[in-house]
Amino acid sequence: MKERRIRVARTARYYSLGPSDPPPKKVWIVCHGYRQLARRFLPRFAGLNDGTRLIVAPEALSRFYLHDNELRHGKEVPIGATWMTREDRESEIEDYVGYLDAVLDEVTGDLGDEPSPGVTVLGFSQGAQTVCRWVAAGEMTIERVILWGGYLPEDFDLDRGPDRMRSATFILVRGLADPYISEEVHALQEARLEELGIPFETVTHTGGHELEASLLAEVAGRTG
Repeated sequence: MKERRIRVARTARYYSLGPSDPPPKKVWIVCHGYRQLARRFLPRFAGLNDGTRLIVAPEALSRFYLHDNELRHGKEVPIGATWMTREDRESEIEDYVGYLDAVLDEVTGDLGDEPSPGVTVLGFSQGAQTVCRWVAAGEMTIERVILWGGYLPEDFDLDRGPDRMRSATFILVRGLADPYISEEVHALQEARLEELGIPFETVTHTGGHELEASLLAEVAGRTG
C-alpha cells in the first residue's frame, strides 16, 4: 500500500464585518476555536465595528457534526469546524497557511491603491496555534498578535517564528476560570516566551474559556 498526495482546488469561506467605503484603516483576521464556525464566531467582534476596522473571520477547512450520538446527521445536529487533526497534520497545516495567505491577499487587494492597513491577528483556543504557525510561515507585516485562551504550538518554527513575533505587539489573554489553562500551564508558557526572547503582555479576565466582550474592546482600544 502506497500513500500519495494530490493537490486539489476547493472552496473555502470567510465572513467579514466592517467598512469597505471608506476603506478601513485596520484589518483584523480572527481565527475561531475548535468546534466553532466563522459565522457564529464573528458576531462576538461586533463591538469593534467602529467604521475603521475590517474584521475578517476565516472558517477552518474541515467541518464535522457535533453531538450526534445516533449518527443520523439530521438538520438539528449542529456543525463545527477544526483547523487540523493529528492525521496528516503537516499537509493540513500547509493547506491552512496557504488559505489564510489567500484570505489576507484578497482582503487587502480589495483596497486597491489605498495605503496598506495595520493588520492584527487574533486566535482563540485552537485558533491561537493556527495564527502562530501562519505568522511564522508568512512574509506579511503583522502589527499585533493576540492569543486568547491559547499559546504557541509545540511545533512552533524556531527558525523564523521568534523574529516574526518580536516584530509585532504580542498579547496573551487568559480567563482565570478557564478549565483548560491552569496557573502552572500559563507560567510555563510565559517562561517559554521569555526564553525565546519574545516580548509579551498578559491580560486576564475572571471568566472561563471564552471571549469576554468588554475586555476585547479594551484590548482593541489599546492595540488598534
